[in-house]
Amino acid sequence: MARRGKKYNEVRAKVDSSRKYTLDEAIRLALETHYARFDESVDAAVNLGVDPRKADQNVRGSVVLPHGTGRTPTVLVFAKGEKVREAEEAGADFVGGDELIEKIKSGWMEFERVVATPDMMGSVGKIGRILGPRGLMPNAKTGTVTFDVGKVVKEIKSGKVDFRVDKAGVVHVPLGRVSFPAEKIRENFAAFAETILRLKPSSAKGTYVKSVAMSTTMGPGIKIDVNEVKAATAV
Repeated sequence: MARRGKKYNEVRAKVDSSRKYTLDEAIRLALETHYARFDESVDAAVNLGVDPRKADQNVRGSVVLPHGTGRTPTVLVFAKGEKVREAEEAGADFVGGDELIEKIKSGWMEFERVVATPDMMGSVGKIGRILGPRGLMPNAKTGTVTFDVGKVVKEIKSGKVDFRVDKAGVVHVPLGRVSFPAEKIRENFAAFAETILRLKPSSAKGTYVKSVAMSTTMGPGIKIDVNEVKAATAV
């Protein structure tokens, strides 16, 4: 087991690992227990009662966080014709077609999100083995394969995040930064909670939301009462 530093152990002592906190308590604790000198991210992890191996239970989606994540991602758009200008005017950092595909094949990866128009997907598929493992492949389920590139680029720049259940059945999503007021983190969590509940597969049996935790980049995990997920959407 890796040894933890003194600062981590000090803040870890403030969290009762046997207790499940309310959402407001968890947010307060997360903001109190961060200790790094940089503006740490505040993240949520939700363990779902689904089997990711089954296609109809592979929970995947996106949500526009009302207050963003605290940083603006670099966006690449694969498009041609009039859609190139639309993407550029919306704030895309890189826009193009085959020339960008060749550049990526050569090892260039200076972008964090990718959007593509449907008529470009045949070409984008050629670099699927590069983008896919990094979670960058455009996908219609997350709205990143679309002709409405201007709208999607603006949403991504303003706080749209994609998420997908991992092999262990856990969904991870950023909720903001420790510099955010608690209320903004709560409202971002509420937007995510509404989305994750709406995406519940009809084939999923038993308990859907099994556990919830919150943490900062360097801080300890804080368990949250699962009832808070539904309660957050009712506020």
